[in-house]
Amino acid sequence: MNVQFIADPFGRLLWASPALPGAVHDVRAAREHGIINALDQARIPCWADKGYQGTRGTVRDPFRGRWETLSRGQQAVNRSQAKIRALVEQAMATLKNWRLLRKIRCSTTRITGLAQAVLTLHHASSSAG
Repeated sequence: MNVQFIADPFGRLLWASPALPGAVHDVRAAREHGIINALDQARIPCWADKGYQGTRGTVRDPFRGRWETLSRGQQAVNRSQAKIRALVEQAMATLKNWRLLRKIRCSTTRITGLAQAVLTLHHASSSAG
């Protein structure tokens, strides 16, 4: 399955997209859900991983290539971006700890509801502490 999540700069998960089949590439999924256009129109910067290569606009993706072949400037940009993305990656790891999301095998319609329910439970448990 491919579910796109949006998080704020503090790593708080804000939104989960409807599920698409797992064969759908991340960039295509983000475009189908209107995420890239919405970010561009609102002029909201977004730091994405290498799966979003070539999206342009306000989406910033890291430089590709082997670390040793990147210039020092490119390495610095990738290092800085990795620090920004670390909080989001931690939030994603928390969601992936839900066994339900790791082992699920059913229709994308059912997965959409389950992913949104897990996100709601995540919010409830985060605000309870």
